[in-house]
Amino acid sequence: MTSRLALWLIFVGGYIALAYVSRASTGEPDDDVLYRYDTAVGALVQYAIVLAVVLFITRGPSQRDLLALRPPHSWGRAVGWSLVVIVGIYIVTAALEPFLHAGDEQGLTPPDWDPDRAGAYAANFVVIAGVTPIVEELMFRGAGYSLLVRFGQVMAIAVVGVTFGLVHGLVYGLAILTVFGIGLAWLRARTASVYPCIAVHSLFNSIALVVAVTT
Repeated sequence: MTSRLALWLIFVGGYIALAYVSRASTGEPDDDVLYRYDTAVGALVQYAIVLAVVLFITRGPSQRDLLALRPPHSWGRAVGWSLVVIVGIYIVTAALEPFLHAGDEQGLTPPDWDPDRAGAYAANFVVIAGVTPIVEELMFRGAGYSLLVRFGQVMAIAVVGVTFGLVHGLVYGLAILTVFGIGLAWLRARTASVYPCIAVHSLFNSIALVVAVTT
């Protein structure tokens, strides 16, 4: 388990460093980044690599347990706790966004809707609302939480939340992403499952993408 944790920390640390170096060298993405098919393809390649590394780190008979690929103790309670996380992150976002402008810093949402490029937007929607939540949750609330929980739930939730925030390579958006990561890690702790985390993450991303082009 110690070697698995060391590999996970090295991988996440390298991912964080790469994210900040990339942001510093390239700046904010173009406004039309989600209207390009190459964005979706590039993200799919990136997430395929990340998933392969996560599966390598957790390989073995205990892989499903390490990734928390099991039903929650109670689906009813999982739904209730998921709603708590969703409401909580929107309250935090509403409170901090006027000061941090995290959405502008991330630069992924286009300024308006372009029906002529709806196909590319749909492709990126599938990646961001479908693939991203699965891979990131397996990486953080699956493997990361499972490997860190031996140091206590509070430690696991905090480290997973902070690293999740850092891996996005943002400065002003770090606080909101960290709170989101902590909320999802808390949900993982309450349900003992990664499935509710994937669902909440997917819903959050989906709403953001819809709101971006409808308001």
